[in-house]
Amino acid sequence: MPPQGSRVQGRGERGGSVAADGILRRQAQRESAARTYARSLPIVPVRARGLTIEGADGRRYLDCLSGAGTLALGHNHPVVLEAVRGVLDSGAPLHVLDLATPVKDAFITELFTNLPPALAADARIQFCGPAGTDAVEAALKLVRTATGRSGLLTFTGAYHGMTAGALDASGGAPDVRVTRLPYPQDFRCPFGVGGAEGAELAARWTENLLDDPKGGVPAPAGLIVEPVQGEGGVIPAPDAWLRRMREITAARGIPLIADEVQTGVGRTGAFWGVDHAGVVPDVMVLSKAIGGSLPLAVIVYRSGLDVWAPGAHAGTFRGNQLAMAAGTATLAFVRENRLAERAAVLGERMLSALRGLAADHPCMGDVRGRGLMIGVELVDPETGAAAPALAAAVRQECLDRGLIVELGGRHGAVVRLLPPLTVTDEQAAAVLDRLADAIPAAARRPH
Repeated sequence: MPPQGSRVQGRGERGGSVAADGILRRQAQRESAARTYARSLPIVPVRARGLTIEGADGRRYLDCLSGAGTLALGHNHPVVLEAVRGVLDSGAPLHVLDLATPVKDAFITELFTNLPPALAADARIQFCGPAGTDAVEAALKLVRTATGRSGLLTFTGAYHGMTAGALDASGGAPDVRVTRLPYPQDFRCPFGVGGAEGAELAARWTENLLDDPKGGVPAPAGLIVEPVQGEGGVIPAPDAWLRRMREITAARGIPLIADEVQTGVGRTGAFWGVDHAGVVPDVMVLSKAIGGSLPLAVIVYRSGLDVWAPGAHAGTFRGNQLAMAAGTATLAFVRENRLAERAAVLGERMLSALRGLAADHPCMGDVRGRGLMIGVELVDPETGAAAPALAAAVRQECLDRGLIVELGGRHGAVVRLLPPLTVTDEQAAAVLDRLADAIPAAARRPH
């Protein structure tokens, strides 16, 4: 393969560019106005391997979007391809609803092997529709059925998906059944103090609200939390605070739902985001990496919550055999090769390098993250206000240099890095070099 960022030899670059332009033009004409990534990343991928994507125009890119965190092993990892081919070559059915199959049994066995032991010992699993938002809907339905209550506790800045119930639980849409709680963070602490004190104030707020007979918040059906807020700006939950949430919910009989859609399968430097705090939730929402790049979503939960009737939750495509095979291979590879530990070490190295870069660039207001889930918040150096236009310019400068990143955060001002767990030291250095070039170049642009 040619070096990263090079042109592919042996093909007409101009012809490739013309073909890519035509595809992009037809996409703009025929796809909906709701398309997102395609607007900011006008490329036409035709081949991919590991960290690298090749576009139809012959350009090569380092992909630090990874399918929004889906590709734990990067693009087309050999163990994933082998697992998929194995199912295809076996003649096994590809569509089985929720029937038992050897492929499904192997997936459940591998998944339970990697769950927090206290949950795995008494767990049930529900296969949902193919997306993480479908699993969130299932989790909400589960706890509402089990508790007989309808209210929900969630957090400012949360993101749980795009279906109606998941959107209600996210930070952008009001719902009378949803009570939003402060999510602790250092850089923009809602209480103005940050650190352990800010996290403690957030926990007290939650506790007092639940115990105040005039607080207007009846006992909810559940509390849903992301161990690291991804779309909210890559904000890790403090371990002590997450343990307090577990204590508060357990003492009041409120099921704790951990949304591990983006944080799961080694992304944060532990197999699950809750593992950092030693917390065992009542429900775990899982998708993205568990399907090994293919659509798969499940919830895993304490057996005591398993009170819904047959057919209470279903989904035509919950039996995706190819995704289960790819997921089994991915889970096993991450476990056997200790990729979570690798993500912790490499992620800390990348965070340290970015913090060193921030010392020379005041527009880098904050560098934060956990494992290989990293965010850089861009700000106006004079006011400290979020700088979404600058962040968008950084994203474009990165793309011009063959680096794919995406934005998040409350104002779209956080540059997010989600490289695969298989990224090498050399590739990580190349990512940092390109970002280090892109930030000052973007800062020189008029905004």
